[in-house]
Parts: sequence; structure tokens; C-alpha cells
Amino acid sequence: MSVQAGIWNFDGKPVTLESLTTISEPAAQWGPEGITTYIDGSLGMVYRPFHTTAEARLERQPYITSGGNVITWDGRLDNRDELILALCKDLIDERTDVAIVAAAFEKWGTGCFPKITGDWALTIWHRQNRELILARDYIGIKHLFYYRKPGRMVLWCNYLDALALCGDQFTLSEEYAASSFGVYPDSHLTPYREVLSLPPASFVRIRDDSCRTDPYWTFNPHLKTRYKTDAEYESRFIDLFRQSVRRRLRTDSPVLADLSGGQDSSAIVCMADDILAKREAEVPSLDTFSFFDPEEPDEEDFLYFTKVEEKRGRTGYHAEIHSTGNTFPVDYPNFVASPGIGMREELKSEQSDVIRRGKYRVTLSGAGGDEFLGYTLDPRVQIADLIMSLRLRPASKELFAWSVLAGRPLIHLLWESLLLRFPTRLRTRLRKKTDLEPWLNLHFDRRHQIRSRLLRSVEGSRWWSETVRHWLQTYARTAARMSDTRPFIAERRYPFLDQQLTEFLMSIPNAQLVRPGNRRSLSRRALAHIVPDEILARRTKAGTGRCYSLTVEKNWNRIQSVVHSPLISHLGYVNESAFRDALQGLRTGRVPIHVGPLLRALSLEFWLRDVVTRGVIRLRAPTVQGRPS
Repeated sequence: MSVQAGIWNFDGKPVTLESLTTISEPAAQWGPEGITTYIDGSLGMVYRPFHTTAEARLERQPYITSGGNVITWDGRLDNRDELILALCKDLIDERTDVAIVAAAFEKWGTGCFPKITGDWALTIWHRQNRELILARDYIGIKHLFYYRKPGRMVLWCNYLDALALCGDQFTLSEEYAASSFGVYPDSHLTPYREVLSLPPASFVRIRDDSCRTDPYWTFNPHLKTRYKTDAEYESRFIDLFRQSVRRRLRTDSPVLADLSGGQDSSAIVCMADDILAKREAEVPSLDTFSFFDPEEPDEEDFLYFTKVEEKRGRTGYHAEIHSTGNTFPVDYPNFVASPGIGMREELKSEQSDVIRRGKYRVTLSGAGGDEFLGYTLDPRVQIADLIMSLRLRPASKELFAWSVLAGRPLIHLLWESLLLRFPTRLRTRLRKKTDLEPWLNLHFDRRHQIRSRLLRSVEGSRWWSETVRHWLQTYARTAARMSDTRPFIAERRYPFLDQQLTEFLMSIPNAQLVRPGNRRSLSRRALAHIVPDEILARRTKAGTGRCYSLTVEKNWNRIQSVVHSPLISHLGYVNESAFRDALQGLRTGRVPIHVGPLLRALSLEFWLRDVVTRGVIRLRAPTVQGRPS
């Protein structure tokens, strides 16, 4: 949540206090507890804190190391004790996170990054080498952006607003738009072609004449964890999950946990309660926030999150959300740095109000649970691997079981499993036309392989098993999702994205995670004595498609006036008439299979009109003469 930013003038021009204040001012709301600066001639760094731990309140940043290097840090260091032990001869008296990380860099250089566990982003000015180093956590929960003008200067900040409003005019990144029509924008991209996001698990070295990005962590396709019994897998999972939740309870402020009634959020709350009951963490309070929309078909969340409240003996905050507002923005009265759908606007308003009133600084989210606990793990992946390894008897058993459960012909399931081994381009051609997005411009689609992105965001080696490919894709998409998250008024923490936990889950056999009729086998078994039985037995959750249709219907006049001549059509991204027809279908309740790309395209259109009007982005295509009315 804290703001870190800076300026380095390659031409030697001195950085002023005024320029540092100006560059960080658009992000000031995220770092409300003062401002400190460091200026060394042509290099300046600024820090605006948002404290969530007792140790953070003792920090003074920018932090100057014993070797004269300067560091700013926004994060939570989870392996503090381990690093303190390894650095006992290098640390002086201070034990703040930034001091520990500084000592690690002094000892190991950039080799310290793989040793840092937690959610973090940091900036290092290596004074002796006259080199700027930016680094980011393994899955991109914390953000860091930079804007480099070759031969002139570099600006950086962990909030995109600060760079977008630096006074320059930018070009829309076509690659960003294309990848956002797939699943999520690629994690290294921003809407501005000239501004880049530091990729997760990477660090960048910037000098006045060069800029180089290197990974410090990569997905390991050979990592395997094997035990003899189910009980051993369950025990290890519980140990790592407990550790993950405990790490995220390190705060001196009240904590607000999402509680939807699904397995993931319920598991986090129940585990946190058990940790606090055993005094393994000190938190002023742990409360829950739940919402339900009685107008959504099959809405039943209320029946489930109240089961967790009964177990806790406490009622949390309840928000009854009605799909009568704007689920996604169709107007931008204030500048927004990037387009997107994000959290439902009605929900965001309710939760923000609770956070302000309760003075919560940390929220816990179950995001990542679906991806890493097996819910999104397609059983065809396991079937394909069994067939390719010539384990035909277990493959036949899996095929028959899933065919019966899914009510689909066995031969169809077999063909689709084998199809996974085909190159993505060939699979794209073999897909039914009804599965494609008819509103996408065909040339734009082919140029950026958007349809292929819906099948597989990354390829990996041709020799990898489908299981390995699945986990590489899961990691890449989750990292892209985290990179696409919007700033929030409290620090969001994600127990299911803990590095040690995800590495374990990606390394165990698929059969531990997914079994016929049970897509969350391991977590259901392991959490049997922690989470209420009703939650573990729950198979599905209510959809939210209706709220999108209602928002389109409510704003149809506004939308219609825009989509009759959309900028994204002039730019060659979409087919105007097909785009309008797709939105008309959504308006009448015909929710497409891939509603996300359609909504992101609409969001891009409204956002683009706003930033063009503000002069932030320059287009080569026809532009509007004002915001839509």
C-alpha cells in the first residue's frame, strides 16, 4: 500500500523536491502518513507510508544501507526469522523489514531476491554502480511501473496513476488491448506503450544507456512432491496453509476477511480463528464481510456464510447487494489509470464504507483458491497424461468415471483429452465457430492470436506433460490477474497465493487435487475438522451474469450512442456491428460464454474516450470531441 516513486535524470540535471512531490502526488491517497525524500543530484526517491505492522512504524524510508545504497520497500516480509538468523552478523540493531532486506542485498546483491518471501516490491539505487534496480514478488501481488525515456530519464512508481499523469502524452498499447481481450492483460504491459510493468518474479537493472530485465524465480517443471499416503499430503497441506494464514495475520491493525460462503474464504476465516485461539498471532480483531444478491438466480451464499458465523459465534458485516447500480463503470468523473471491470462497483462501495468505519488496514481474500486447489484443473489433463504415458487401464477408468459424471459420450471426452496434445494454433482452427468471438476484428485477432490466448496463455516445452503445461498456465494467468488488480483502500492479502503453498500444490499428483466428482479433493479432506461440513459439501456457487446484463440495460442509451461509432472499431480492434449485436444480446440476458472479453472491450471504449479527452493518450485514429453524454 505504501507509495514508492522516483526520478533519475540521465543528463545530470538535478532533481528537485518539487518534482518528487509532483510525481508522487497522484498516488498520495495510498500513502497518507507523510512523505520523505532522498535526493542525490540527478537521482531522487520519495516514499509515502501506509503502515500495517508494528515494525513498519519504526521504519524511515528511503533507507540508506551501510554501503551507501538507497532502498524503498513496499511489502510484507514473511521469512523474517530465517533471514535474521542468516544475517545475524550483518544486521545492527534494527529489525524492520526494510533493514533486513537491505542487509540481504548488501550481502548477496541481486541474489537476495529469491530468498525474500512475501508480497513485496522494492527499489534500490546502487550508488557506486550508478544503477537503478527494481524488483517484485514471485506472483506480482505488489506492483511496480517504470517509464524510461532513453538517453533522458526514468520515472518509476508502484502506482500507475503517478506515471500516467506525469505530463507526457502516451500511445495506446495495442498489445495490452489484445491480451485483455484474451483473459487478462500480460503482466508486463500497461495501457500505455511507453510505460511498462515490472514482470513478477523479476528485477530490472536500469542505467543511462541500458535497461535489462532478468527473472530471479521461474516455474520449475521438474519439481515433484510424492508421499505414500493421502494422510501425508493432507498433513503437509494443512501445515503450509496454516503458515500462510498466520503470515498474513502479521499486523497491528484490525483485519477484515472476505466471507462468501465458498470453501476458500471459509477456510481462511476458520483457520485464522484457530490460529488466534491458540495465540499463534496477535491481531486486534478479525471480522468478516459477506454480501449476497437476492436478485441473482440460485443465490444461496447467505445460507452458507452464516454457517461459518455460527461456528465463530460472531456475526460479521452483511451487505445486501441489489443489481440496480452500475456493476462496472460507464463513466469516469475522476481519472482512472487503466480500464477494466474489477470488483463490482456496488460491492466496492459497501466494503469501502465498512473498512473506513472499522479502520481496517488489512483484508484477507480467497483469490487463488480456485486456481491452485484444483477447481480449474480440467480432468482431461490427467486423462491425456495417462494416455501419453501408456497407462491405459487407469486412463480408461478416469474416462469412464468422468463420462458418467459429465453425462457426455466417452468418445467425445477421449477426443478432447487427446486434442490437448495438439499445438495451440491447430486447436484454435479445430474449435467450433460458435466458440469464437464474432465481434473481434479478424485481422486484429490473427495478428495477436487472441483466440489462442483463450485456450492457452503460454506454451512451454513441447515435451512437457499436460499437467506441467496446466500449472505453468495457471501461474501465468494468476500473475496477470494480480498485475491487473486495482488499488484498494486496504492492503489485500491472499493466503492461497503463498509461494511455498503454491509450489507444493503445483508439485503433487493431480489425483490428490481432482478425483471424479470431487474437484477439490485434497482441501476437502484436509479441512474436514476445520470448516463446517455444509461448506465442504457445497458444489457450486451462484453466478453473477445477471448483474452485467442489468448494467448494460440501465445504461443502454449511453452505450448505444458510443458503440455506433466506437474508437476501438476505428482502431481496428472490433467489428462495429457485431460488437453492438453482442452487447444487445447481453442486454437481453444472453450472456456469452466469454463475457469477460466483451465487458473488457466495452470498458476499454469508455476509458479510452476519457483519457483521450484528458490528453493522456494520443490516437492516430479519429477521436471524440468530449466525453460521452
